[in-house]
Amino acid sequence: MYKAIIDKDTYISILEPKHAEELYHLVDGSRVNIGEWLSFPMKKNKVEDAKLFIEKSLKRLSQNNGYWAGIWHKGNIAGSIGYLFIDWSARKTEIGYWLGDDFIGKGLATLACKQLIDHAFNDLRLKKVEINVATKNSKSKAIPVRLGFKQEGIIRNDEYLNGEYHDRVIYGLLNEEWEKAYSKI
Repeated sequence: MYKAIIDKDTYISILEPKHAEELYHLVDGSRVNIGEWLSFPMKKNKVEDAKLFIEKSLKRLSQNNGYWAGIWHKGNIAGSIGYLFIDWSARKTEIGYWLGDDFIGKGLATLACKQLIDHAFNDLRLKKVEINVATKNSKSKAIPVRLGFKQEGIIRNDEYLNGEYHDRVIYGLLNEEWEKAYSKI
């Protein structure tokens, strides 16, 4: 999947080095909000950092072990989504995502997640997709719930970020659950 059309205004595409400057500016303009829940914004302070991130993602793609894609909306990069890894022996993956400040609340993360879930189950033939979210991040937690994921557990003190420990809730979705929910549509 190198480019997937979501709707007339929105698509997902694999991040390439040519996107580094645009990606950096999106992160830089949304650093505080993204950094509330993720550690990378405070560590990525120049365009070269975005380029290195993209190059690492492309290497993972070439190794068939996940990747990050950009989410574009009305011609602008809105955020990023990806498979953090692909465990081929267990046939599962984990999806991660984030949006820039100007794109929150438009349903883009939910639509992008749905696209990656479809790809994971229908094209990659995986059996399970997970999404892990900080327990206090209510907006992000709403996405897996909306998409039919089941809460499987909480990892306590999973990450130390911004001077405090954050618990992380694990959501899982099985292929047969997805098929049952979306075969009716």
